[in-house]
Amino acid sequence: MRNPAKTFEDLMVWQKAHQFVLAVYRLSRTFPRSETYGLASQFRRAAVSIAANIAEGFRKGGKADKLRFLNIAQGSIEESRYYLILVRDLDYGDVSDLNTLLVEVSKLLEAYSQAILNSDSL
Repeated sequence: MRNPAKTFEDLMVWQKAHQFVLAVYRLSRTFPRSETYGLASQFRRAAVSIAANIAEGFRKGGKADKLRFLNIAQGSIEESRYYLILVRDLDYGDVSDLNTLLVEVSKLLEAYSQAILNSDSL
């Protein structure tokens, strides 16, 4: 059995979400200059929101509070999915690796949320 996480950084879902953020920053650096305050900024904000809400929810005391932050992270995942489609359709870069990573983050977040929902105590 795994030891319980002591900090949000111990969570595999946060680690993968952080990898996604770093990848979004790397990719968005290559966008046209005209996108600096548009797509690049929005995409970065959505990606950061995933990891940040996982981190913030980690310290919340009750299930409802934890799950609320994880739900916000799930919303940011869906927003990021759209930005990946837009980046692909605008030919701003190859998003296949980011898509794969985001799917993994989404699955891990769903499993983490279910584990919290099904737990007897926190």
